[in-house]
Formats: sequence, C-alpha cells, structure tokens
Amino acid sequence: MSTPGHDDPLSKERSHVAASRSALRAMREDVESLDITDVTANWVNAAVLEAQIEQRIKALADLSETPLFFGRLDYLHAPGAEQAEGGEESEGREAPSLQGRRWETGGRFYVGRRHVHDADGDPMVIDWRAPVSQPFYRASKKDPQDVSLRRRFGYTGGDLTAYEDEHLLDPAEAATTSRLLQQEIERPRVGPMRDIVATIQPEQDEIVRAGLAGSVCVQGGPGTGKTAVGLHRVAYLLYAHRERLARTGTLVIGPNRSFLHYIEQVLPALGELTVRQATVDDLVAHVEVRGTDEAATAVIKGDARMAEVLRRALYSHVVPPAEGVVVVRGSRRWRVPVYELEEIVRELLARGIRYGAAREALPQRIAHAVLVQMERAGEAPDDRVQNAVARNAAVKALVKSVWPQVDPAKLVLRLLTDADFLAEHAEGVLTADEQKAVLWVKPARSVKSARWSPADAVLIDEATDLIERTHSLGHVVLDEAQDLSPMQYRAVGRRCTTGSATVLGDLAQGTTPWATRSWAEALGHLGKGEAVIEELTAGFRVPTDVIAYASRLLPHIAPGLTPVASIRENPGFFDIRRVDAGPADVVAACRELLEREGSVGLIAADARVPELAAALAAAGIGHVGPGEETTHATRLTLVPASLAKGLEYDYVVLDEPQAVVDGEPDERTGLRRLYVALTRAVSGLIVTHGTGLPPQLVS
Repeated sequence: MSTPGHDDPLSKERSHVAASRSALRAMREDVESLDITDVTANWVNAAVLEAQIEQRIKALADLSETPLFFGRLDYLHAPGAEQAEGGEESEGREAPSLQGRRWETGGRFYVGRRHVHDADGDPMVIDWRAPVSQPFYRASKKDPQDVSLRRRFGYTGGDLTAYEDEHLLDPAEAATTSRLLQQEIERPRVGPMRDIVATIQPEQDEIVRAGLAGSVCVQGGPGTGKTAVGLHRVAYLLYAHRERLARTGTLVIGPNRSFLHYIEQVLPALGELTVRQATVDDLVAHVEVRGTDEAATAVIKGDARMAEVLRRALYSHVVPPAEGVVVVRGSRRWRVPVYELEEIVRELLARGIRYGAAREALPQRIAHAVLVQMERAGEAPDDRVQNAVARNAAVKALVKSVWPQVDPAKLVLRLLTDADFLAEHAEGVLTADEQKAVLWVKPARSVKSARWSPADAVLIDEATDLIERTHSLGHVVLDEAQDLSPMQYRAVGRRCTTGSATVLGDLAQGTTPWATRSWAEALGHLGKGEAVIEELTAGFRVPTDVIAYASRLLPHIAPGLTPVASIRENPGFFDIRRVDAGPADVVAACRELLEREGSVGLIAADARVPELAAALAAAGIGHVGPGEETTHATRLTLVPASLAKGLEYDYVVLDEPQAVVDGEPDERTGLRRLYVALTRAVSGLIVTHGTGLPPQLVS
C-alpha cells in the first residue's frame, strides 16, 4: 500500500481526482446553462422539462467528502463496444465514448459512483454499474477476466491518501486480503447509512446485477450487507433499464420510518433521486389507524385465509336478477328476459375479473343484448346507441340491484362487527374461536369513527384490490421481510404483479408473532413463487466475537439456519459486565465508548428507555432517538429494542438482555429481538446486566 510522499503515481492519481471533479463541475454547469425557451410547446412541457433539468443538476452534485472514484482497472486488451457500453442493458444511461484517449492508456478505467466525461466526451470515470466495471468486483487470481491490474484507493475525507495494487496476471504475486478494503468496511460512521459501492463482494455483486425480469430473495444474517445489496440492486436496475423503470416506477419498502431515514441517503449518493420509499403501513393507508390488536387477533387477521373470507363477503353482494329489464327507445320497447340476464351475470362471475370491472361491464353486456335485438329487427345501431342504452335508467337500476357498489372499508367494518355476516362467509375457513377473536368487542358506528388497527388497514387494502386492480410497479425492494404477515405479503405483491421484486430478510430476526416461517411460503404469498433464493453467510459488518456470542441463540430461534461467519480481521471489542449501580453504570459504559471514534447506540427494552434517557440527561450526555440525525458533537442514539432492526452503530451498549426478552409476548419472539439487538455493533459491544442473563446465552 502506497502512502503520500513515497510514490510519484499517487500525485498522478490526485491530479486525476482534481481533473475529474473539474469535469463534473463543467457537466453540471452545462446543464445549468440550458435555455429551454424555444424548445417547449406549452407551459406543461416547460414544467416537465424544468423538473427533469433540476433532477439532472441534483444528480450531478459533487459531494466533497465522497470520492468520485475508488478504483482503477487496467485491462490487458481493450474491451469491446458491447462490454464497455453494455449493449441492450444500457438503455437510458450515458454510454462512454469508444473513441478518444482512454485507449491510449491501454484500456484503463477509473471506477466510481457515477459517469464523468471531459469536454470531448471521453470518460474520466466509469459508472460502477457499467459492464466494464464488473471485474473490479469479480476478477481474481483464478479468474482475472483480462484485468492486469486492479488498484484500490484510500481517502481521508475527500482527499486521496493511499492506493493498493493487485497484479492479477502475475503468478509470483500471492493473493492477499486488501487492507484498504478492510479499512473501508470497518471505517467508523456518524449519521445515516453509506453506500458500499467500493466494498461490494463477488457474491453480493451477482445479486446486485441479476436481471430485471426475475425476482430474488436474499436470506442474510446480521452484517452480511443484505440491505445494501438491495439498494445497490435498485441503483443498478435504474442504470440498466432506466427508460422502462421511469415508466413503471420503483419502490423501496422498509419496516419503519426510522429505518427509511437511516437508508435514505444511499441512492442519492449514487445519483438516483426518483426511488420512492415507504412502509407497508404507508401503502395501505386507506383509513386512519388509531387502534391496536392483541397478538392472537393480529395473527388471524394477517392469515392468508382472510383473503378468501373477504372475497366471499364481497361477491355475496351480487344477487340474481329477479325479473327482466325493459329499455324504451323512442316508440320501441326492447326487453331482455331474466334468463338472459342471469347468463350474463354468471359469465361475468366466471371470468374472475375485479368486482368493479365486472360491474362496469354489466350495463354494456345488457346493452349489447338489446343491440342484437335491434339488428334482428332491421335497425343498424352503432356504439353511440350501445352507450346510450347502457346509460338507460332501467339498465342502471337493474345494475344497482344486481351488482351494487361496495365500499371496501364498509365491507371490512361489517365483517368485523356483524357476527352473523362473518360466520356466513368464514364458514369452513375460520373456526368459531377464530371468528370470535377477530370480532370487535365494541362495534363502531361508521368508518370514520372506527379505531382501525394496522391489520385492519391491510384487510381494507385487500378488499380494495378485489374491487379495483392495484397499480403495479416495475420493481419493488422489500427489506426486513421476515416480519410481514401473509396478508402484508399480498399487499406488497399487488404492487409488483407485472414487475419483479427483491426480498431481503433474515428468518432469525423475525420479531412479530406472525413472522415468516420459510421463504418459499412467503414468496408464495407475495406472488413470486419462482423467485431465486440466495443466502449470504459472510459477515462483513459484525465483529467475530460479537456474532459468535449472538449465534448462541440460533438453535432456539431458527434451528437449521447457517450461522454468519465473520470475515473481519479485527475481532472487535466485546465485554459483558455485571452492573450494580443500575443506570449509572450503563451511562458510564456509554461515556467510555464515546471516547472512541464513531457512532454509539444504547439499546434497551422499550420500557427502560425513559429511565435511561433521564440518566443520560442527568449526566450531561446528549443523545438522539432512532431516525434523528447524529452529529460529531452528539454521537449517541438511545434506541428502543423494538426499533433497532436494520440499524448499525460503530459501538453499542446493550442494557439488560433479559428485559429485552421479557418485553415480547413470547420467549421465542423475545430471543429473536435480543438477537437483533446483539448484532447492531460494527466495532464493539458492551452488554450490561443487573439481573441474570438469559440462559440461552449462558449455555
């Protein structure tokens, strides 16, 4: 590894950094100077174009502490056009020019977070997602992929301070672990999650670059980088299929707002600004949620069988016509007999289309039957006549009586408050005890006054989709998926019926009573049974001693699951402390870790958070809550155990493990919550306990 002042190549590389930043600034200025006065036909076009230009300017921002490039590839032979430009996979992106000075350097490419070109259009930095950049992540001594040299760069802030070379074609040079790579993985962090574009591993890269057409499920233990892989996969797909995904849209779904805030800067740092982020609760927010369910009730409401109950209840509103319909047109009367109307209704029911679509089709089908009679009588009606017949008062009255409109929220309200209505449509699906469990003890008078629970909102979303098809996106990333109920999976699946999905999770971290039992079952509920299941078992983030300690819980919470194997050379800092002074000793542990560089998280059972917050305040130690921005002055986050999932800190103090377990409705869920809390540390963990440790950790 070369350092400042020892090698002339370092000066050359620094010059390339400066020139690349200058080129990026020129690219931004070119966009800022665009005059669209004479190229837009109207104010609507002008507004759209202005928004696109604004997005482009934001994407070209130069973040001073974010290196423009982190690696270099020297090819033995110049790559062909298809490899450099990506062929059909490059739709919508900036393709690097195949002409110009880069070929004079023997096929040398600087790999970075975005494409940068000079005034002549020649590339100075190649996007990490381009096919020509792929060997940076996958080339090895065994498979050099025509790369003679791979160079990694080390930065302090935004300044290039070191580089490290691998001569992949030199048999005399032994394969070694990259020190710069290890340093980047272990680098302390303050603030939101960073991208891992400089440290993506081969097995991660394979998932990131998987095609858009197929869905992927990633099972990954703590520290394996599954969340980062999912976000970088979105960035890659937007690069390779930009035009298609611009039309259909992309969505990242996380477990809660704190988590979304933690990851929200990753995609913008990679130049992607158009990806929407939401929770499942956001997706199904048809009503205001003000209530909660007992765990047993929520499990039943989240069961996939509820979809059949809702379907039965909805279509029970369709009734056979009692009599025929007579349509008056001028002096003529046209009668559609009851048996023909019954046949029309039966055909619509058999087609399996949405309730609302069938209701809209019914008057047109009746009108068509009238037009057939008109034609037999020698008339020549056209589409205007058919539409007029469909709007006839008699036809509209019949449709209203046979196939009435149904409000999804009112349908769910009736199911949850009318025991007879529920029993009629849950017969053979839910047991009597299950029906009793989901019925509200205190019925609500109206949809607005009802105290809807999160599980109720999902039921309303299911009913809404039965009536009218939910809009489908091009790609959906679902993180922390192991905590979803089958009905929640169905809600997400509706958002990507014509698109694909990336499902991320860890069965051992399922902390809801309805947590996923197997990925095959979950993918079936999602509607992606054909998805490829990948498993990440190499731990890049959690220290060896910490993950080994946490893995003692695996036989009790996820038997048969492969433990994460830490590949960190630094074993990290790990200590278990019996505390006698209660919160005072916990505060002392926090103060000790704050003397180190990086972020610190104090994780505790939810019920203990107020007491610890008061103790921190009394000691004069500032802190923030999950989702709030840390600063170099305030680096401590006080985290309720229920919100710890998906978050990472350089150092963690875990308060009273047994209290974390006891805070959940059952022991297995509590142990899973504890497993999550134990694995949030990247560099060090202190476990403090005044009472005994859970026996599963001691054994």
